Amino acid sequence: MSPGDEHEASGGYRGTGRTRTRLPDTDPYGGARRGRSSSRSLVTVVGVVVLLIAAIAFANRGGDDSASTDPAASGPDPATTAASGERPVGAGANGIPSGFAQSEQGAQSAAANYAVALVSAEILKPARRTGIVQQIFVADKQAELKTRFDQSYSKRFLADIGLDANGNPRAGSTYVSRTTPMGTKVTDFSDSAAAVEVWCTGLYGTAGDKSTSPVTSDWFTLTLQLRWAEGDWKIDSFAQKDGPAPVPGDNQASGADEMSKAVEEYGGFTYAR
Repeated sequence: MSPGDEHEASGGYRGTGRTRTRLPDTDPYGGARRGRSSSRSLVTVVGVVVLLIAAIAFANRGGDDSASTDPAASGPDPATTAASGERPVGAGANGIPSGFAQSEQGAQSAAANYAVALVSAEILKPARRTGIVQQIFVADKQAELKTRFDQSYSKRFLADIGLDANGNPRAGSTYVSRTTPMGTKVTDFSDSAAAVEVWCTGLYGTAGDKSTSPVTSDWFTLTLQLRWAEGDWKIDSFAQKDGPAPVPGDNQASGADEMSKAVEEYGGFTYAR
């Protein structure tokens, strides 16, 4: 579930703050995507085989002393995805990591983990929300943000997405809101403050036989303004925008039972740069 359609720079909400749930055209889970024609499948298989043969042949050539030494020919710089060598983050309260390094890498790790917490099913639960806000926001913004979250995630709002006042789905259903950071980018940094963009994809909706909001995917970018406080990076404010989003794939949509089982059996990750 998204924290809202659009966030103000102060970390608050503009507009209705509704989620990105989408009503299905017909059956929420049955045959959401149709298979391609057999001829297209054959062409795809042949193409893959040709590429594999070419790759094997290239690998078998071994070393080539005449290879270009031009740095530009060596491909993209791996530094954007390589491990930083910084110490791993520690386990904090509410299942959210803490103890991030006071560096650009530490700020990116904090932003990625905080994005997961901000756009989670747990923040919809009043009993968990206070702890999450206290864990990831600077102290002087916590009261304000807690009030705004409470207003946005009201009982009426929760009822509209099929949850009770405690943020739980009806019996036989599983509410899904899971975010995966795809990458981070530091746009401003000092020892006391940082601005980090987190490009994310996620799953949102309710898996259940009677669900009118089936689980779907989304792409968005969170911009987090971080402040170094109490020996750690904390959120000072945040904003959200849609995309960048790839062309949708051709996967067959899974049934409600399979989706619920996957959410229950596959845990999330701690993100460290």
